[in-house]
Amino acid sequence: MGGGDRPAWDRMAPVLEAISAKFEGQPCATYMGEAGAGHYVKMVHNGIEYADMQMIAEVYGIMRDGFGMPASEIGDVFDLWNNGPLQSYLIEISAEVAKAVDEKTGKPMLDVILDSAGQKGTGRWTAIEALHRASPVTAIDAAVAARNLSSRVGERKTGENIFSAAPQKISREDLPLDVLEQALLAGKVACYAQGFAMLDKASDDYGWKLPLPEIAEVWREGCIIRSAMLDDMATALKNDPDSNLMFAPAFAEKMQATHNGLRKVVAVAATNGTPVPALSAALSYFDTMRTSRGTANMIQGQRDYFGAHSFGRLDEEGAHHGPWALGTI
Repeated sequence: MGGGDRPAWDRMAPVLEAISAKFEGQPCATYMGEAGAGHYVKMVHNGIEYADMQMIAEVYGIMRDGFGMPASEIGDVFDLWNNGPLQSYLIEISAEVAKAVDEKTGKPMLDVILDSAGQKGTGRWTAIEALHRASPVTAIDAAVAARNLSSRVGERKTGENIFSAAPQKISREDLPLDVLEQALLAGKVACYAQGFAMLDKASDDYGWKLPLPEIAEVWREGCIIRSAMLDDMATALKNDPDSNLMFAPAFAEKMQATHNGLRKVVAVAATNGTPVPALSAALSYFDTMRTSRGTANMIQGQRDYFGAHSFGRLDEEGAHHGPWALGTI
């Protein structure tokens, strides 16, 4: 993910392309744009990685606590999913992590790992920068917050003692494994859509002309978020780079087929007190992006009431004020 002066990239490209990972013989390395464009793309890559990992962890939690499945069996499920539309590096290694055994205790490795996740900061940077760009990345926001909350082990134990452990048992008849798979797929598409939308906005704001299709191609191999879906994403971005990825025909079809699975998982998890922050955020993003008339008119009315900020009308152009500003309410 190169950035900076183009002549410098051109001089180094033969070396970087030679040592890069390859996807069907194509080097996974290319020039992203001037100044810090390459670093920016890598940052957003890592932000997507945070959300992808968090959603996998949330589904793991449902299988572990809701279904009472042992870690090895959960690993088998991830192995199965890695042979389908969720095929990706993160699903692959999640299967291996789940099936690993601790040499010291003989227990599943996951059962002896402290549930407090570290971070280097790139997900946080992505979330902060997205706010500056007014480009929502809600699944990434939720993933960063989840890592921060994971470090509060003592507080969470106190909360469990006060409120008792949340009910965790979920019937596999109520929530079949294929519905969990659908939820993860829908969440993943929404997350990538947010990431590419942020890159598109940054490209306009910074004047970089980021090559979105090529970014998807570079991520197809040698990256943590490499996934079978990235090839289709590259095609979708070539056909319509300015449209939300969820609206591309191939991914609109995927969302149509899976969003009810995501809805089911979020609903059952909420009813059973199982936290699924990233999946919930992905669902809210999807529902917002398919609602032509939302509720921000109320917010605009409130803003005008207490601060005379004005609002737009559906039937007239220009800035307007409500009757409260005229003293007629």
